[in-house]
Amino acid sequence: MFTGIVAAVGSISRVEPAKGGLRLAIDAGRLGLRDVAVGDSITVNGACLTVVKRGKKSFSVDVSRETLRVHRGPRPAKARSTSRRRCRLSDRLDGHLVLGHVDGVGKVTKVERRGANRLLRVRVPASLARYIAAQGLDRGATA
Repeated sequence: MFTGIVAAVGSISRVEPAKGGLRLAIDAGRLGLRDVAVGDSITVNGACLTVVKRGKKSFSVDVSRETLRVHRGPRPAKARSTSRRRCRLSDRLDGHLVLGHVDGVGKVTKVERRGANRLLRVRVPASLARYIAAQGLDRGATA
């Protein structure tokens, strides 16, 4: 599980073919890696991935073909990436709990300024609309 708060913005420093998909090397930015171990989960651009290699300021993850199929987030080298570390039950939980598993891809159809915030209108696959919390749906719109 993760919180909905982005912990750090880094960048994808290398993209390489790997057995069954791609290996991404991530410069972690300000994400603390001191207690991160191989096998831990970190979200990268919203997808839950497993650390396969760790350095002092970077880590690598393997991205499966299935994840590549359903998650269309940035993958080119030098692209910015957002990261979150997994939660422990003893951690302070800011934001909200989220899973880092991607079940579908939506399309941003409108962005409106609301003071310092932005309201996004996102078209989601009809098969997933029933799983979105009522607070996140405009009931007048169609999925």
